[in-house]
Amino acid sequence: MSFQLSLEEGKFLVQLARNAVEKYLKSKKRISVPEGTSEKLLQPCGVFVTINTIRHKEKELRGCIGYPYPTTPLAQAVIESAISSATQDPRFYPLSLSELDTVVFEVSVLTPPQIIIVKKPNEHPSKIKVGEDGLIVEKGMFKGLLLPQVPVEWKWDEEEFLCQCCIKAGLPPDCWLLKDTKIYKFQAIIFEEEKPRGEVKRKALGGK
Repeated sequence: MSFQLSLEEGKFLVQLARNAVEKYLKSKKRISVPEGTSEKLLQPCGVFVTINTIRHKEKELRGCIGYPYPTTPLAQAVIESAISSATQDPRFYPLSLSELDTVVFEVSVLTPPQIIIVKKPNEHPSKIKVGEDGLIVEKGMFKGLLLPQVPVEWKWDEEEFLCQCCIKAGLPPDCWLLKDTKIYKFQAIIFEEEKPRGEVKRKALGGK
């Protein structure tokens, strides 16, 4: 992965995500990218912001939305994704201000997706590394994305990862075996809070 981020830059992005949500929930106003933000964090990047509720030391998804492709300056994309994750994820009701002390923020900065080239569709699993790659499945109007951390958390192998990504796209689980289904992979640099409003660390996925 040619694009790298320091821990300080990761802390900045996670704090930016939390600040954006807090400001929006209080006033319905969107914060601007802070003055003095480094040029690196103004480069267009794909990014997802995940919000997890902490219950009995276990994480429970509370919202996850982002930009799969590098179409927007990174810091701006973090602000937009954080607010959308908190208020627009169709799987959940909008986050309330009182929940901010019970959730952790996670920012995943993505590399540009690359299509996986295979001679036969059944070769796809051999081209994927669980714990390293995220996936996008695309067929016609249907599209689904799963971040690299998802198969690690659910202990999926490569085939199950492909099946679940097809399901996420609204397709049959074995759709990745069809020739006209496009499979893309990407990597992510992930930073997360250790506890609500706590220290930020870089997340190592393992599972390779």
